[in-house]
Amino acid sequence: MIDKQILAEKYQAIFGDETPRFFTAPGRINIIGEHTDYNGGFVLPGAVDKAITIAIKPNGTQLVNLVSIDEDEATVFFRIGGPQPKEQWASYFYGVIEEMRKRGATIGGFSAVFAGDVPLGAGMSSSAALESCVGTALNKLFNLGFSKEELAKIGQMTEHHYIGVRCGIMDQFASIFGQKGHVVRLDCRSLEYTLVPFDPKGVEIVLIDTMVKHTLASSEYNVRRAQCEAGVAVIKKYRPEVDLLRDVTIEELEEHRAEIDPEAFHRCAFVINENKRLMAACAAMEVGDYEEVGRQIYATHEGLSVEYGVSCVELDFIVNIAKEHKAVLGARMMGGGFGGCVIALVKKEGVADYIADVKQRYMVKFDKDPRVIEVEISDGAREC
Repeated sequence: MIDKQILAEKYQAIFGDETPRFFTAPGRINIIGEHTDYNGGFVLPGAVDKAITIAIKPNGTQLVNLVSIDEDEATVFFRIGGPQPKEQWASYFYGVIEEMRKRGATIGGFSAVFAGDVPLGAGMSSSAALESCVGTALNKLFNLGFSKEELAKIGQMTEHHYIGVRCGIMDQFASIFGQKGHVVRLDCRSLEYTLVPFDPKGVEIVLIDTMVKHTLASSEYNVRRAQCEAGVAVIKKYRPEVDLLRDVTIEELEEHRAEIDPEAFHRCAFVINENKRLMAACAAMEVGDYEEVGRQIYATHEGLSVEYGVSCVELDFIVNIAKEHKAVLGARMMGGGFGGCVIALVKKEGVADYIADVKQRYMVKFDKDPRVIEVEISDGAREC
């Protein structure tokens, strides 16, 4: 988390005031449960110790004055209810304000300085962290009374309506509801959630960023979604109550295999089995069996690579190295696919060896230096 003192000094220097309030909201990882969200299934994200932090105070006007430390102290001004700023980073503030106003909130102007240490481009949802931070701050500063669930939805709708990204709700939900020592088992259909204890003694979470951009992710995401919907449409002919893959068992899918396109069948099978893997991982966490959690994570990567077809050679390469290290309990690609990060659970005594091996071999094979990010499960959005 960014040092509050840095923000306090910047705020005072820019706005001449020593009394802002401070709020923070984290990025997130996802332990297991990929491509299940849009199929009405389950995900298992956790908030992490990398966050967006803001120094903020109402200014008694209708103007919003923003300074982004991470954008070379860039400054943006806009009026509440006025046109959207052209800068994308300022549009997150604008969108949260507008989504709150749509819900009947009265918000005044404010001045703010913010910065973050959520790694950009690593699939850790820095945008959701910013939305959650702004939403939490405004909710408190102006006594708006929004629930945590409403704040998560406000963040999601900010992405949809002001950024142009039709994301699910997992990222915002994790940033808002995260709790140190726990991951969030979220039902993406009902939004019911359970905090599952996550305390792997002597084990660290390591993210290794392939530095490969997700060039195919958007187009192939739509293809995968259509394939899953095609599989559901076949089952629905026989079971009209089925609307989503989370309602289909693997036996029911097998029963109608002949009517489903072979590739679509494998996509559907992955999603059904992924929900089962997630539940098995949660059960293992509750009894402290992280060896079993690791096995489920490895199985997820195999499914994502072979059945769902969203991995890439770089991701597979890093996961295969993990399998050579006894200290690595499990590793898999994290996120939409075709690049991004591998998430690994690694015994502390083996972290340095695994990282060194990956970096050396990855550089030789791909002539790139992968970025390594070590994270801890942390608390969600809050005043700090």
